[in-house]
Amino acid sequence: MTKLMDLKIDFAFKQVFGKEGNEPILLAFLNAALQLPKEKRLSSVEILNPEINREHIEDKASVLDIHAKTEQGEHVNIEIQFANKFDMEKRTLYYWSRIYSAQMQKGMPYTELAKTIAINILNFRFLRETERFHTTFHLYEDQEQFPLTDVMEIHFMEIPKLMDKWEQRAVNPHDNELERWLLLLEADDHEEIRKELEAIAMQDPVMKRAFDEWEDLSRDEKKWVEYESRRKAILDEMAAVREAEIRQQRAREEGLAEGERQKALEVAKNLLAMDMSVEVIAKATGLSAEEIEQLKKQLH
Repeated sequence: MTKLMDLKIDFAFKQVFGKEGNEPILLAFLNAALQLPKEKRLSSVEILNPEINREHIEDKASVLDIHAKTEQGEHVNIEIQFANKFDMEKRTLYYWSRIYSAQMQKGMPYTELAKTIAINILNFRFLRETERFHTTFHLYEDQEQFPLTDVMEIHFMEIPKLMDKWEQRAVNPHDNELERWLLLLEADDHEEIRKELEAIAMQDPVMKRAFDEWEDLSRDEKKWVEYESRRKAILDEMAAVREAEIRQQRAREEGLAEGERQKALEVAKNLLAMDMSVEVIAKATGLSAEEIEQLKKQLH
């Protein structure tokens, strides 16, 4: 059995879903993600950034997302995030605004700006308000909930929530196309998922093509070098984020500890003023006898 690249690494994801020639795979994913009625399903898609800058594949700031255009002229940006950088809301709005505003040409009326859709596939829990793995956002009026415009559409797809549902046997990739495509991102090292999707692929030629492309990619030694370079950069970045979290937590704990100490000192001062013994004050505050004796000297 071929060892497969992790499709949650953006380099591998783009090679399968965003490479020129793989438009049918991207099209199937988009139709599943956008959940359009049958009569409005997409029939074609153009990949606008099929190339990957190999000189900077290890660069943490590399933009390896997929930018595509539908036959209706709508722009779609797909980004896969392996680790939580705690900036997802502003990050997605920034990327959305860049693609939306980049359509503007000199002398072009605003009315010609096309709908822009951002799809974020996340390898972490993001929205605490819901256990749904797929959420969609638009611009609505606060009170009556009518839309201002349909030009903004933002999707979040949280893989951990989907996997929870998989473990609960609450998903059905045979009937649900989006669940099918998102589960594919976990199939590299999850044998049960892989076998189920391979069975589906026997009836779904596009899924079969995705497996073939994925396996061909994973047999390419040069691509493995690029993949490992990108994977290492992402893991290094995750480690840096985790280290920053640990430092922040430590600082918070130290701050809390110092705050508790100051409270204990204030209590000790009050008890000393009442001529309580050092032993009693030590038991009441948790301070050492030496600290209380020093405080006693300062007060006198």
